[in-house]
Amino acid sequence: MVPSLRYLGSACGLARGGFPGGFSGACRPALGRPRPLCQGGRQASTSSFDVVIIGGGIVGLASARALILRYPALSIGVLEKEKDLAVHQTGHNSGVIHSGIYYKPESLKAKLCVQGAALIYEYCNQKGIAYKQCGKLIVAVEQEEIPRLKALYERGLQNGVQGLRLIQQEDIKKKEPYCRGEEVQCQYVVTCAGLYSDRISELSGCNPDPQIVPFRGDYLVLKPEKSYLVKGNIYPVPDSRFPFLGVHFTPRMDGSIWLGPNAVLAFKREGYKPFDFSARDITDIITKSGLIKLVLQNFSYGVSEMYKACFLSATVKHLQKFIPEITVNDIFRGPAGVRAQALDQDGNLIEDFVFDGGVGIIGNRVLHVRNAPSPAATSSLAISRMIADEVQQRFKL
Repeated sequence: MVPSLRYLGSACGLARGGFPGGFSGACRPALGRPRPLCQGGRQASTSSFDVVIIGGGIVGLASARALILRYPALSIGVLEKEKDLAVHQTGHNSGVIHSGIYYKPESLKAKLCVQGAALIYEYCNQKGIAYKQCGKLIVAVEQEEIPRLKALYERGLQNGVQGLRLIQQEDIKKKEPYCRGEEVQCQYVVTCAGLYSDRISELSGCNPDPQIVPFRGDYLVLKPEKSYLVKGNIYPVPDSRFPFLGVHFTPRMDGSIWLGPNAVLAFKREGYKPFDFSARDITDIITKSGLIKLVLQNFSYGVSEMYKACFLSATVKHLQKFIPEITVNDIFRGPAGVRAQALDQDGNLIEDFVFDGGVGIIGNRVLHVRNAPSPAATSSLAISRMIADEVQQRFKL
């Protein structure tokens, strides 16, 4: 029996061709009501589905795929407010598939990232999706960063990350001729364009703690004539106080080199530009989350990030710690993304993925993906398997 899936977009209604086990295909304007992507065992309608997934980003689509493969007789709908799929977090990212080194051992992020990376490689190979294995260096540029780098190395080993090794300063030049550093952790990962995490949907019946706070990440782009300066991914040793990885160097599939992102508060949930502002969104964020406590606890860090976002010279000064040859004249402003980050009432950034159910008659029939920022794209196929398991258990399929 062929599964039934329908994508319901915004009012302009794009219907997309698809197939079991994948979501590639042509798209064209639909006439009348949205039609099923795949004709199923019983005809789906716009008002009746067995399972509805809210959010047409990579996690939402991967979950729909997992459910179709496991339960081909079900009618499944994907709801997306935009006219196209994957236009928010999924479509505004660096394109890196992570290996799982950064995350607390035994956490969902650690487990699902390692599993998800393997599944992503397998999926890309099966579907003929191009990727570039260019390697990754996590670089300590100051002596005080070396203990943190070694701790990160041990964490990666605990998480089962393959291909990790520590290298000394003299070996850096062999991999990145223009990069400097005190000590480096060499980590081979894959760069694959167009993959990132699904936006967060806040549904009725959801516990008000934690709340989602948007953080904008701005990228710079290295001019093409300077692309020879970077061969692979170059990352800093991350600040353990925050779930952000720091400004890094990322080669893209099209040959461009992105530098970033930073991490600053966005004044609109989908505020991709510095001056995007929504009074409703910012009021909601301030009154319903621990944002004020977060700001007070990390005031100097926040001011520093805002300063670097405004002045390219400040960001370049930071980048020169890794590649001294880069100057302000070698870069220009690039795209930006918004990270939907969960924050509790005490001002703590929630580091792990969060999945739970709602309450009440309607809430009991809902499974929430509450916190799924990076590395949700890498983890998406593993997350989708977990969601399918949870749906089976909760809803007795």
